[in-house]
Amino acid sequence: MKNPRVVIVGAGFGGLQAAQSLANSKADVLLIDRNNYHTFVPLLYQIATGQLEPEHIAYPIRKILRRCSWKQSNQKPQLRFLMAEVERVDFSAQIVETDSCAIPYDFLVLATGSQTQFWGVPGAAEHAFAMKTLEEAVTLRNQIISCLEKAVQISDPLQRQQLLTFTVVGGGPTGIEMAGALVEMLRGKLRRDYPTLDLREVKLILVQSGDRLLTNLPKKLGIYTHKRLRQLGVQIYLQTKVSQVTPKSVHFPDQIIPSATVIWTAGLTANSPETSEDLSSAKKGKLIVQPTLQLLEQHNVYAIGDLAYVENNGKPLNGVAPEALQQGVAVASNIKQQLRGQAPQPFDYFNKGRLAIIGCYSGVGKIGVLAFTGFLAWLMWLGVHLVYLPGWRNRLLVLLTWLYTYLLGDRAVRLILPR
Repeated sequence: MKNPRVVIVGAGFGGLQAAQSLANSKADVLLIDRNNYHTFVPLLYQIATGQLEPEHIAYPIRKILRRCSWKQSNQKPQLRFLMAEVERVDFSAQIVETDSCAIPYDFLVLATGSQTQFWGVPGAAEHAFAMKTLEEAVTLRNQIISCLEKAVQISDPLQRQQLLTFTVVGGGPTGIEMAGALVEMLRGKLRRDYPTLDLREVKLILVQSGDRLLTNLPKKLGIYTHKRLRQLGVQIYLQTKVSQVTPKSVHFPDQIIPSATVIWTAGLTANSPETSEDLSSAKKGKLIVQPTLQLLEQHNVYAIGDLAYVENNGKPLNGVAPEALQQGVAVASNIKQQLRGQAPQPFDYFNKGRLAIIGCYSGVGKIGVLAFTGFLAWLMWLGVHLVYLPGWRNRLLVLLTWLYTYLLGDRAVRLILPR
């Protein structure tokens, strides 16, 4: 008898976890992704600021699946990977159409994640620097270092100021991390590489449309973050919206700031694949799912991670990695339930807490009712991300690089690489 086939689209946190959790099921599991590596997205900003090498946070998908891909050595693998671009999902035929072939499925898990949302701001998509993929992080690193190299050669103070003004749009965790990392980068031994450049001319700007930073955390943590960044020299613009981005400036309703580097962290929207039928969606294009994470219209199709609109205690989930990991486990469990002829169970998210790193040995965190700030939060953030990073080699390299960076105040990666 032919085993049922489970197709998982997307090898992010949720999709990869679902595939691993289904490895010992009585199903043939196929994981599809456009890349042959899993990106540890929380550390992308450290690629962009020259702290880590790209390969430190990317891990081969096939190697992750290697240990659980064979049930027995003399049988065909139950868990396989396909590097392909998904172009369309046909629900009526139960087929996933890719750029290379059409793949039938009995159960489908959509874990295609999110993409940068530019909110229709003119010029933002063309001229701002997003930081959602490994390629985008490397491109941003090239831009930051290129600006320093060009500033050395320019005598015009206005042009030099434009090159040395870095604007971060978005006051959430990613924007905070990016602003703090830029401070660390420019305060360290990097200044010795540019002895003719006065790095005190560097201007770091953080723009937030709301009235405070870190709106998903308690207010006092946002206030602490605001004060800490101000102490580090970051100029913070609250209740300010970007009206236009050009290659040389960022525009606000009441002023224009010359800035050659605008880093966009101001929002994400669901990266939903094209489908044969319209699906119910919520804000940011997220697909509305049942409590079991099944689509409303298709009971053999699940959506997880940034793609799915899921509520916990009446509030939508934030779209962080722990949520996707738990959803991956839950979806695998529900598919196993359906294979046994039993009903799938509702997803219940266990919130382990939230951490955000500011940089310069400070951070914020909330675990249960306890909210804390400073060095402890910074250290916990590093520890948690080191544990979740896949691969012992990657963990060792990241740990050694962090020790080098924080003990010596230096950034090891200062290469402008070809795209």
